[in-house]
Amino acid sequence: MATFRVSPDYELPRWPAAPRPADGEHHAIVIVGAGLAGLTLACDLAQRGVPAVLIDEDDTVGVRGASSRGICYAQKSLEVFERLGIYDRIAAKGVGWSVGNTFSGEHRIWSFNLQARSVSRQPPFINIQQFYVEWFLADRVLELGGVQLRWKHQLQRIEPHADGATLHVRCPDGDYTLRADWVIDATGVHSPIRQQLGLDARFTSKNGDTWCITDVRFLEDRAAAGADGAAPAAVAEPAADVGQPGPPRERWTWINAPFNGDRAVWQHPMADGVWRLDYQMGTAVDAETASRPEVASERLAAHFGAHAALEIVWIGPYQYRELLLEQFVHGRVVFIGDAAHVVSPFGARGGNTGIQDANNLGWKLAWLQRGWADAALLQGYQAERHAAAAENLVVTRRTARFLAPRNAAEHRLRRAVVSLAREHPFARPLVNTGRMSVANDYPPHAAEPDGAVTVQNLPLQRADGRAVTLMQLLAESDSRALRLLWGDAAAPAAAACERVLRVSGPGAPRLGDDLHDVDGRLAAHVDPTGAGNAVIRPDAYRSRRNPS
Repeated sequence: MATFRVSPDYELPRWPAAPRPADGEHHAIVIVGAGLAGLTLACDLAQRGVPAVLIDEDDTVGVRGASSRGICYAQKSLEVFERLGIYDRIAAKGVGWSVGNTFSGEHRIWSFNLQARSVSRQPPFINIQQFYVEWFLADRVLELGGVQLRWKHQLQRIEPHADGATLHVRCPDGDYTLRADWVIDATGVHSPIRQQLGLDARFTSKNGDTWCITDVRFLEDRAAAGADGAAPAAVAEPAADVGQPGPPRERWTWINAPFNGDRAVWQHPMADGVWRLDYQMGTAVDAETASRPEVASERLAAHFGAHAALEIVWIGPYQYRELLLEQFVHGRVVFIGDAAHVVSPFGARGGNTGIQDANNLGWKLAWLQRGWADAALLQGYQAERHAAAAENLVVTRRTARFLAPRNAAEHRLRRAVVSLAREHPFARPLVNTGRMSVANDYPPHAAEPDGAVTVQNLPLQRADGRAVTLMQLLAESDSRALRLLWGDAAAPAAAACERVLRVSGPGAPRLGDDLHDVDGRLAAHVDPTGAGNAVIRPDAYRSRRNPS
């Protein structure tokens, strides 16, 4: 029997419990839950200078025991992290990638490079364990100030009322009440607020598949180990990153891996030389048994060989779960992240969606606090982010059905797609092991009649020649939208919620201009109709139709 050693748990940061505050204190915004979505929103508000309080029942981040959890952070999320000031730390720690390969048995049948359509400073994806991202966010909130992080403060009960809510909180020094104008529920999948408000939030699952995550660290070079550190010798791929422990730093997926009983497998690099491996276990496997180190060792031996030099970092099972609240805004309680929606993990559409919920909500809350808008603006959050979550559910359900067909017709379809993909390029995009997370387009609604689309983080140039990016411009604009004007476009009446910047195009004189569009990419990306007048929202979205 093959056995691999198990590494010690990660040592996660711990923060001291906040002292008990005065009973009945009042705050405009209280966030409940210091997970990925809650901390992103706290950091967003801190950067915008909007005071808030975040409470969390724990004193650390992530899941104790070194769970990788969410690992793939999409370009839109990375752009948000640049604006918030933690991107460079994530990039230095994580593993950037853009290439993905899909295999059926011993054959590579589909490959993609997400960099091809990108104009952003950020790569399509960076893989890094979720607790690192949460850690960096918490550090940044403390650095920025203005948002209180209250560790070891647990919500006991919520009493909503017309102009806010009263929270009953327990901390090590005793119980207290807290009044809030707005409560943001970022407590995750098992939201106690959702339960206390009696909201219909039943989980659904399309099948009973069990998957098992096994995080491993390779201890020697592929060249020394033979094969190329990837799955069995039958997969002949050029070795990337020669001299680095482990397989090539790419996303590899198998529809039917011969080393996993012809079931699916995902293979991703992460920080610290750790690799995330997701094994599809099928419907009859007991999750506890599948997670035992000796059972995981047998899977790893089949995957990499009995003599592979690696250690097990963490093992954890999961099953598909789905949830979508009909309303993300209930009076003065707003739901974000997994408290509002849960999708299957295919394509990294869970954590990224929570980050982008926070990105959408933060500027709207800031505008409310500054008197630039009223509470009706939050209906834009409902319209946009509910649509995004619903779209992600559709996408992940299709992947789930491809990976675990439910009937004879779906089995036949998958066999046909896989067979055709081996020989015919037209069929390869039909292979579905997870459509990777992208920034969702937003549908038309009252505040955005034409809908909205994302704007990538273009590298730009100030008129004096200094480099700048779109996210840096938004970060320095004090929560205002950016109105970009080209040529002799007339400037509108000054608005408190807008920062007007003049842009000179290629070959045009720069005198008095704020930005220089050196190669015309900025105009092509944000002003495709040539109106010479484009507005970029504080969350880096623009209307589908430029203003006249």
